[in-house]
Order: sequence, then C-alpha cells, then structure tokens
Amino acid sequence: MSARLLRRVLQEREAAPQDPHVAEDEQPDEEEEASPPRAAARNLFDLLDGGDEEEEDKEDEAERSQPLSYAEQKHSVQKKPTNAVPETNRKAKKKKKKGKVEPSPMKSKDEQSLDSILEDLSIEKKPMQQRVHQSDRAAGKEIEINEATHGVISVLSIDSKHLKGENEMRRIFGSKVVDSFENQRNVPSSSRQVRGARRVSHNPRKTLLVSPPNYWPPWDRSISMDVLETKNGLNYFRYAFDPSVSHVQELFEAAKAANDLNAIAAILGKYPYHPESLLTFAELFKYSGEHQSSADAVEKCLFALECAWHPLFSPPQGNYQLKYSHDTNKPFFTALFNHMKNLDRRGCHRSALEVCKFLLSLDSDDPKGALFCIDYFALRSQEYKWLEQFAEEYQCDNSLWLFPNFSFSLAIARFYLERDVTSEASDHADKSTSVDLMKQALMLHPLVLSKIVDKAPLKDSSWTQILRNVFFGSAKPGSPSLEHMINIYVERHYIMWRFPELQNLLKEAALLVIESLKQDNREAQDWACVRKEAFSSEKNEYSHLLVSDFSDTTPSLPPEELRPFMVGPGMVHEMPPIEQEAAGPERLRAPREVAGRNPAMVFLESLLPWVDYGDNHHDANDDNNGD
Repeated sequence: MSARLLRRVLQEREAAPQDPHVAEDEQPDEEEEASPPRAAARNLFDLLDGGDEEEEDKEDEAERSQPLSYAEQKHSVQKKPTNAVPETNRKAKKKKKKGKVEPSPMKSKDEQSLDSILEDLSIEKKPMQQRVHQSDRAAGKEIEINEATHGVISVLSIDSKHLKGENEMRRIFGSKVVDSFENQRNVPSSSRQVRGARRVSHNPRKTLLVSPPNYWPPWDRSISMDVLETKNGLNYFRYAFDPSVSHVQELFEAAKAANDLNAIAAILGKYPYHPESLLTFAELFKYSGEHQSSADAVEKCLFALECAWHPLFSPPQGNYQLKYSHDTNKPFFTALFNHMKNLDRRGCHRSALEVCKFLLSLDSDDPKGALFCIDYFALRSQEYKWLEQFAEEYQCDNSLWLFPNFSFSLAIARFYLERDVTSEASDHADKSTSVDLMKQALMLHPLVLSKIVDKAPLKDSSWTQILRNVFFGSAKPGSPSLEHMINIYVERHYIMWRFPELQNLLKEAALLVIESLKQDNREAQDWACVRKEAFSSEKNEYSHLLVSDFSDTTPSLPPEELRPFMVGPGMVHEMPPIEQEAAGPERLRAPREVAGRNPAMVFLESLLPWVDYGDNHHDANDDNNGD
C-alpha cells in the first residue's frame, strides 16, 4: 500500500473510530438488501486486515441481481476508484473467511488487484480489436474495388523520401558535402546582394518536392487548389488564382504577346511566385546557358504550387487527378517535367524516377509523355524489378512491351537481373531470357538499330555489316506515330548503348535475327503485322511531344536571336547593334538606380544583358563629368 493511502486510512480512523472485528452475522439481512452499494462509504482500513466483509457482500449481491451491459462495464472500469478492491480479490476474501484461513499479506493482494484490473481492462480489448479488424477489412475491400474498377495502381506509389534530390545527393556524396553546398546556397552570392537593400531571412515552410533556401520570400498565397468532384474514388483538383490577383494573369498574357520580359520582371517584382512568369524566366536562363538559375526558378515555381495544395491532395496516397485540360493546372505539369530533367542532369536518377511517377499519376492521359522516359530513369536508378512490375501492371491502350522504349528497356532490365548473382534462379525460370527479349525488340522495331548506331555512335566495323542486311538497312517505321516514338526513344536512351555489355547484347541479338530470317523469312512479315495492328493510326498521335524536350543537350541561342524577346517591340530599333555593344568602353550606358527598390526585381533585371547598374569606375567618371 502506498504511503498516501495509508495516511488517509489513519486519518479516517482517528476521525471516526470503529471496531474492525465486527462479526458479519450480526448485520440484519434486510439492511443488506435495502442499502445500495457505495464504494466510498466502505471502511478503507479493511484493506489492512480484511476483517470486515460487509460491503463486499453487499456489492456482490447487487452485481448478481443487476447485470451490467458492455458500455456500463466499460464506464465502471474507467471510473473505478484507485482504492476499491477488485471483484476477484473480494471472492478470494470470502473463500478465506469460509475456510478460516488467515488473510494473505498485502503484497499478494496488490498483485491480485493489479491482475484483476488488467482482466477488467481486457473487456474492451476484444471488441476494439474486432472493430479494428472490421474497419481494416472494409478499407481493404474499398482499396481492392478502387484498384480493380478505377485504375488506382500501386505500382505508381510515390516514396516521399526519394522525391528530393538533396536526399539522393547525401547518399552519394555524404551529408557534409551537401550541407556545405546548401549553406553556400542559402547565403546569396555577391551578384544577388544589392547595396542599400535590406534582406530578411526567414525559415520557409517544409515541402516534399524542393528545399527552399532561406532568402526566398514568404509565400504570397496568390494561388490555391479546389476540389472539383469526387468520382470513382478519385478526387479531381484544379488550381485557382486568388480573385485579388486575377489581373496579374492578364498582365502576363499581354507581356508575353509583346515579348516584353521587362514587364514580366515587373510582375515578379511584385508577385514573386507567379508560376508562368517564373517558368518564362526559367526558359530564358536555360537558353542563355544559366542552368542553375533556370533550376532555381523551376523550384521556386514548384514551391509556390505545392504550398497551394488542398489538404486532400496527398501524393503518397495516389487518390487524385489533376487534369491537364485546365489551363491553371498546366504550369504544374511543366514545372514537374523541367524539374525531372534538372534532377537527371544532376545525376539524381532515383529522385527523377519518383518525380516521373508523380507526373504520370497526375493525369491518366499522360500529356507530358512521362511513359517515354520513366523506363530510362528506372534503368539509370537500377530499379529493374520495379520496371518489370510496372510493365505488367500498368494499364494503357496498348501493351507496354509494344512501345519501342519498353521493348528494349525490358530486355536491358532482364539482362542486369540475370547478371545479378544474388537473385534466385527460380525468379527467371518461367521468363524469357534477355537475348530473346532483345531479339523480339529488334524484330518489332528494326529501325531502332540504325538510329542507335548513328546516335550513340557505335563505330565497330561489325555494325556496318549488320546494317547491310536488308531487314535492318531498309527498315521503315510504318506509321507517323511509331516514327515519332522511335525518335523520342533514341534521343532519350542513346547514352545507355555506350556501355560495352549492352553493345554485346545488342550485337548478339541482331546476329540471331539475321540468322533466323535466313531460315524463315515469314517471321518478319508476322512482326510487321503486329506492328501495323498496334500502331494503325495514319496521323501522329504524339505530335504534341517535342523530341528536343527529351534531349540532354540544351541548344543555346545567339544574342542576336534573344534580343527581340528581351525588350518590347517598340524598343528593338532603339537598341544599338551587337558590334557597338561589344566595342568596349566606348559603348553607351544608362545605369539604373537600385536604392530603395525591390531586391528580387533588381536581381531579375541584372540577368538581362541590356541592363547596366554601373560600377565604381563609371560612377566616378559620371561624377567628374557632372562637376
């Protein structure tokens, strides 16, 4: 017994002394039946010697006469006083009294009390478990129904820890290297620091896609996300601009139509998280060769769009659709696609794969062509088993193995799985070998071989002899859609064929194809029929996908071609020619004032080649000329 309880018992004994050894037979039976059981009126000194059993008998008789329901039992267990003796302990007292056995020590009573409380608490354990199991089964049935009827595919589930490229960089290079780089990034460079401007550092909110630096301004809440409808277990969303900033989009469209980047920079100066303005400058930086600035603009756009997510929009759950047909949703698709390519350029192929899965799950129509690069990121991140699972479970109009990129990528994935020593032999016992899959890919798409040899390039003399064969030398795509898909595949995947082991695999399969066609030429006709049946459209169904969007190389525009897009149409004739701008000190300058202006606007203007803020030398010359 605790000291607090013992002290309380002694105080009550001094206040109202009574004999603890009163016989139970002296109490009349009528009084037992009439008086209701009250645990608070019981003599607590009975816990010490167990002499008076009057209250225990009263409570036992009341419990036998009035059985409690489950809810009442649960309530009685939760409200049970700490100094009350459990039911099992009371029964043990009655048995000891009848057998004239001396009361057991207090330690054993405390143990029995604890055991009885645990038994009483077990009353609600089983029903709670049953309810949990029933809810789990119900949820499981709903998930099965959604997956079967509504196409919610678990193979596209997103792993949040792999979404950020910084996490993959830490696994590759270590946390110290990445942290030092992030610290340098959070401190703005000298080109971004403007004299006389005040910079406020704050801690931005945490997001899934990007890690915002401290110098970014707080989110302005200019855009939000609304739920359009819930159909077939999927929530359909759409971005919406705040009514107070609806005029900003009109200003952007006018500036875009006039090719006036100064006007777009002014929009970003007042609304730093306008998505389409950020994407416009991201394209400008990319074609100017400023890839890091382009990536920063894309991440800033993603940060703003992610902050606007609806509470029901959760990428790990996958029960969402964000249709590309809505104009306000298009910037998010474009930003995700550009962010995916930036991650690939940094070597973060695993993060690029997760972003590609996210992009593909947003809209089942795949408006950005994520299906034509998801296999590439799976191969580069060595997710070979996942690629095979994806090809089997993903639902689309045609079988994925008929697509040029999947027909070759599945053969490559099987090749690396076969070479993996740790994989069990039983996993591939009932599957075709990598050579057979590569042979089928060449029979289905013979035009790919000549394009890979030219693009990679493969300079071995044996490839010249293989391409002299009629089957490979005179191969034709068959349809505009298939030709466009082949061009996208070669542009995206050609770097994979620079590995010697894959060149040997491709050469072995090509020689087997030539040998089999010498024995039976009808096999080529059969594969041509399959190709014509799978891609029967006479028009290019993928014309909206540009081959250059899937390329690793970024063309740089010369300055004379960028000039019309950097100024308003009325200012082009006022600009001096390129030769006069490059003449050196003789060129004319119009330094702009920076004191008291928005730092973001000044930074964006400083990236434009025709903007000049002057330097100390020219400022001194101006002062002397003024004197």
